[in-house]
Amino acid sequence: MVERISLPLPGPTPGTSRALGGLRYGRRGARPKAYLQAALHADELPGVVVLDHLARLLDRAEAEGRITGEIILVPLANPIGLGQRIGGMAFGRFDLDGGGNFNRHYGDYAPAALAVAEDLGADPGADAARVREALSAAWAGTKPPPGEVAALRHTLQGLALDADLALDLHCDLDAVVHLYGATADWPAAEDIARLLGAEAVLLADHSGDQPFDESLSGPWTALAARRGAPLPGRCLALTVELRGAAEVDDALAAKDARALAEVLTRRGLISGAAAPLPEWRGRVCPLAAVDMVAAPVSGVMIYRRPVGAMVETGEVIGEILDPLAEGAARRVGVLAGTSGPIFARLSDQRLVRAGDIVCKIAGQEPLAHRTGTLLTA
Repeated sequence: MVERISLPLPGPTPGTSRALGGLRYGRRGARPKAYLQAALHADELPGVVVLDHLARLLDRAEAEGRITGEIILVPLANPIGLGQRIGGMAFGRFDLDGGGNFNRHYGDYAPAALAVAEDLGADPGADAARVREALSAAWAGTKPPPGEVAALRHTLQGLALDADLALDLHCDLDAVVHLYGATADWPAAEDIARLLGAEAVLLADHSGDQPFDESLSGPWTALAARRGAPLPGRCLALTVELRGAAEVDDALAAKDARALAEVLTRRGLISGAAAPLPEWRGRVCPLAAVDMVAAPVSGVMIYRRPVGAMVETGEVIGEILDPLAEGAARRVGVLAGTSGPIFARLSDQRLVRAGDIVCKIAGQEPLAHRTGTLLTA
């Protein structure tokens, strides 16, 4: 029977409280373990609907006795951000009380993995279990900094740190499905890309500022660097961008949920025959090869190319209009800095300032200027 999880968070002021809720399927401690969450950026809602549909599929599998591992769903991973509104609009990416981006600054548990590196032998299963024990012990022995955002980050990590598979469901503004992951997780993640129809898979071991997925894969990446090779059984942690923010749709969500259920089946968490993988024509590239196209001037962004379109370096992908400017300054072209698919762009907010990111293009070769922090704020 499904177990309902409720983990209290410290209230920001006297007389207030919040809790993080979730659902656990299968036996606590069973292997393999999968962790899926949505709405860490609390105004990104497609994943919430996907996990609702997935829960229905898991309810049926549970009733039929087909859950063989442990599966945790956290459909509303950010109760703090869910309560934030500005001018009647949801505002769930950043903490309004100064805690920053909700998907940054997670704890670094790589030292715990490295501390047991010399204890590992020739049994991959036993070695992976030893690393997970060390990570869990380190987490249990860590007291988070004061404040509800720090407590939320710590609590989420505690649910996921020992998982074999962790999927953090997000969305962009206007986008095709795309994935972020660690370099060592390809081609291990290929089945997920195929089943979800991802059009781009963006890989980096250190994208900057410790997002949730890297806080889970990071200890295994550090251990691989120490050993000279990845350890079998490492946590596969991905950020899954489920199209655009407006695509909160039951038909799409049901399709994505079926894909995720197939992922869980193929990975031994649900018993049953795996279906053949669909064909895939997506692109795998280093995150450093992504052109974060910035607005050269301020004005109204007018796109010439839709999301998903293939573009070439130097191609005009849109114009920025200043109706009060004269001559060529009235419309200024926005140029692609690499060749590849446009996988994300702005949606309804088309009034931009110089320097704003207006488009993301998945190139093949790292770009010279793409160093340091590789993600947007």
